[in-house]
Amino acid sequence: MGGVLLALVGVVFIFLLMGVRVVRQGYVYTIERLGKFTLAATPGLHVIVPFVDRVGHKVNMMEQVLDIPGQEIITKDNAMVGVDAVVFFQVLDAGKAAYEVSNLYIAIMQLTTTNLRTVMGSMDLDETLSKRDEINARLLVVVDHATAPWGVKITRVEIKDIRPPADISNAMARQMKAEREKRAQILEAEGLRASEILRAEGEKQAQILSAEGRREAAFRDAEARERSAAAEAEATRVVSEAIAGSGSQALNYFIAQKYTDAVAGFATSPNAKTILFPVEATQLIGTVGGIGELVKDALGGAEGKK
Repeated sequence: MGGVLLALVGVVFIFLLMGVRVVRQGYVYTIERLGKFTLAATPGLHVIVPFVDRVGHKVNMMEQVLDIPGQEIITKDNAMVGVDAVVFFQVLDAGKAAYEVSNLYIAIMQLTTTNLRTVMGSMDLDETLSKRDEINARLLVVVDHATAPWGVKITRVEIKDIRPPADISNAMARQMKAEREKRAQILEAEGLRASEILRAEGEKQAQILSAEGRREAAFRDAEARERSAAAEAEATRVVSEAIAGSGSQALNYFIAQKYTDAVAGFATSPNAKTILFPVEATQLIGTVGGIGELVKDALGGAEGKK
């Protein structure tokens, strides 16, 4: 009896051990009872009925990346391009992902491939190369809507690479080179034009300043001549008044003074070795004598007034 009891306990222990299931973090197990889905087991420890319940699918609930293999697509303008893409998705409902579609990964891949051909086939080659964000957005909306019944959320669809034909790539490279050369020539021409404009402006300002300088110099010269003429007129007036007041004596005095200054200028010249006077000595002596008489008369007149 003891051996039978021990065997019975062992069978019960094995039976209970067969019903224990541990679900890993990031996964959800679908539990089937007699072939029918009954429970989605979340991460942790679960006990099921052996031989009645079983684990149907182990569904990965983490965000996953699905690589879309490269394929050839004909664009709207009949250019054939090679395209690679990736799809990021996450399972939100393990029951739907396990039982609403036969093979989730193949289904998402085929759905993305067909919609990729549809979207890019409706665009020109230039649009497919320059509007990747628009292609990604359109694919995301379409694929996410189509996979919603499967309990899947499409988070991102990204175009990895677009490969145009070799001849088109060469033509595009030549076009880009021509555009860059054109922009360089335009920039160079604009630089030359700006330089010429600046140089012309500088010359214009220089001419304006030069004209203003000449005008100012002419004004100064005229002002100086005017002042010189006024001084000369004043001197002439004073001499005239002196002549009118003292008769010929003042006139003789001024003439003698100018004559003496001229003779002194000849004598002090550094280049003069010999001085020849076009007058006689007696005339010079007489002139000096006349000056002396004028001085005496002037001094005498001054004392008489005192």
